[in-house]
Amino acid sequence: MPNTRVLFFSLLGFGAAFSASEALAQAINRQAVVERHKVVNTTTDSLASLNVGNGVFAMTVDVTGLQSFPEYYAKGVPLGTQSEWGWHSFPNREGYKVEEAQRQYELNGRKIPYTVQVKAPERNKQAVDFLRANPHRLQLGNLGFVLLKKDGSRATIKDLKDLRQELNPWTGEIRSHFTLEGTPVDVLTVGHQQQDAVAVQVKSPLVKQQRLQVFLRLPYPTAQWDDVGVNYQNADRHQSKIEWQRETMAVVSHRLDADQYQVAFGWNGKARLATGAQPHEFVLTPDGQQDVLEVSARFTPPLEEKMHPVSFAEAQKSSVAGWKSFWLSGGAVDFGATKDPRAKELERRMILSQYLIRSQETGQFPPQETGLVYNSWFGKPHLEMHYWHAMHYGLWGRTDLLQRSLDWYLRPEIIAGAKAIAQRQGFEGLRWQKMTDNQGREAPSSVGAFLIWQQPHFIYLAELVRRDGGGAAAQQKYQELVFATADFMASYPFYEKDKDRYILGKGLIPAQERFKAEETFNPTYELVYWHWALTTAQEWRKRAGLAPNPKYAEVLQKLSKLPQAQGVYLAAESAPDSYTNPEFITDHPSVLGALGMMPVTGQQDPATMRRTFDLVWKGWNWPHTWGWDFPMTSMTATRLGLPDKAVDALLMPIKTNTYLPNGHNFQDDRLRLYLPGNGGLLAAVALMCAGYDGSKTANPGVPKGWKVKWEGLKPMP
Repeated sequence: MPNTRVLFFSLLGFGAAFSASEALAQAINRQAVVERHKVVNTTTDSLASLNVGNGVFAMTVDVTGLQSFPEYYAKGVPLGTQSEWGWHSFPNREGYKVEEAQRQYELNGRKIPYTVQVKAPERNKQAVDFLRANPHRLQLGNLGFVLLKKDGSRATIKDLKDLRQELNPWTGEIRSHFTLEGTPVDVLTVGHQQQDAVAVQVKSPLVKQQRLQVFLRLPYPTAQWDDVGVNYQNADRHQSKIEWQRETMAVVSHRLDADQYQVAFGWNGKARLATGAQPHEFVLTPDGQQDVLEVSARFTPPLEEKMHPVSFAEAQKSSVAGWKSFWLSGGAVDFGATKDPRAKELERRMILSQYLIRSQETGQFPPQETGLVYNSWFGKPHLEMHYWHAMHYGLWGRTDLLQRSLDWYLRPEIIAGAKAIAQRQGFEGLRWQKMTDNQGREAPSSVGAFLIWQQPHFIYLAELVRRDGGGAAAQQKYQELVFATADFMASYPFYEKDKDRYILGKGLIPAQERFKAEETFNPTYELVYWHWALTTAQEWRKRAGLAPNPKYAEVLQKLSKLPQAQGVYLAAESAPDSYTNPEFITDHPSVLGALGMMPVTGQQDPATMRRTFDLVWKGWNWPHTWGWDFPMTSMTATRLGLPDKAVDALLMPIKTNTYLPNGHNFQDDRLRLYLPGNGGLLAAVALMCAGYDGSKTANPGVPKGWKVKWEGLKPMP
């Protein structure tokens, strides 16, 4: 019998490297690939809304091309208008402090404070509620059409007929057509790529008849877990007004407590902006001299200089040029020559995922799960998800976009927040926050406070930048934070003297959030990630001309082995019933991330990992998983040499693996979109094609018989 361990490690990277990028790079007609996945809507499906955006500002529109019916879409993919700078906090009149949300846990012989969701006494619970809700991302406003019927009444969405709407991802343009009582309306919507602005061109007799107007309505924050931008209550708690108006432009200001922003309108011809019938509503009415109306709205924080709008022509030119530049950059994949229908659907998801992420998640902050559409978890980013939101950029040759959010960690206030957590808990270095905000403050969370798999992400993402052309510059830029991140990782494990080993925990919740923090230790995926990150940090030290860190070396030498039982890896050593307890075969099957998200580290046994994969594939409670679980499973299949399973995982017919016609990864009625799923799919596709360090098989995750062309992709570590 052959030595399966030797065969496995030879397969996964211990032989001569296959130069996939050189052997497989082929010219691709990128425009043709992108444009065969235009999105077409012919109904008023509330889950089918489309968006324009530049990565730091985005607006989601309904079938009219603007946000004419936001309440109709509120329980679908909402008509949000959000930016990375738009945040708000309610006044902290009670003086709540983060210390009121902290609780001491007795772990490994000492007391450690964690910021959690305490429920008593009442004062502390109120502090938790306030700190979770503040600050929150703002819904900046609803920009839509007032459509008047012949009798003067306002049309509803049901009055619209002959609907046809098309998004062209190649240009970022949305063309919308409908009729109202037989009168046609044609709308072209674009998002400016350098300014936080949206613009529309409307062609219709309704413009000349003054039966088509444009409104801006400013909602108030909900202070709830979600905010879909339709809270028109509390009119007395915020202020808005027209600051000034000229013949073809006007500026509206909006103040909420200590926060303020402005909206600059621009239009062609003669029109007048006035307050509307509803509080905090403003309506632009054309003078009736022409049947073409062009309107733009630019959103900004208060500016010192006089604020001016952009023109429709400027916005359209910017959109077309910006999107063309994006699609011609980095990697590309073409499955068009493959007859297997799975290939067409996979390519559709791949193209639309790139559009959605580029338009909503290329700013200077880690994004929230729901991008710039609507708030989830109060609009706060979760740093454990930064891996799925951003790591694909390093595989698609777009590390310039990755660095935008990676550099957030370099900000003094972010470092200070991470350092404070580590010091408070008696550890060294920086403990990266989980649920946080634009200033890096830690939000109370009884799960998030105990997660640790976000900790190595900074090292992983920095390593991707270094590998993809960053070189010495990336080393110099990120090395201090790489070392500070590793310092925490070396100080965190607990040394068990009787077993002469280091363990992770107790006092952690794995990526599979089904285990009690006080009881859990040695989760399989986290053990592998810990080993990889500390090894990588040592390599960074070597390149910096520094000696190996002795503490890193000691932990690496004595870190616990991967827990297993009956021939498979366990979710955690503390969970011997990982596959027999129904509670433990649900949520993220992160045990697969130990080889999939992670490369070979010398810890994984090939036969054990394959048996684990087969057990999870057949026995997991897949309906109770999340969108990124399917790409993770696909990545593991690719590394195990199972290309058909790699594709089947990405297309598994499970509700949380649904990709709507607009490309959004639907989860459930609460999370109607979930961008970590989209990002994970892009990572999995890159791995399928370009492989991983040392892979010797061309297109290792692509099924036999498929014809694929790709270019510009990078192998995964």
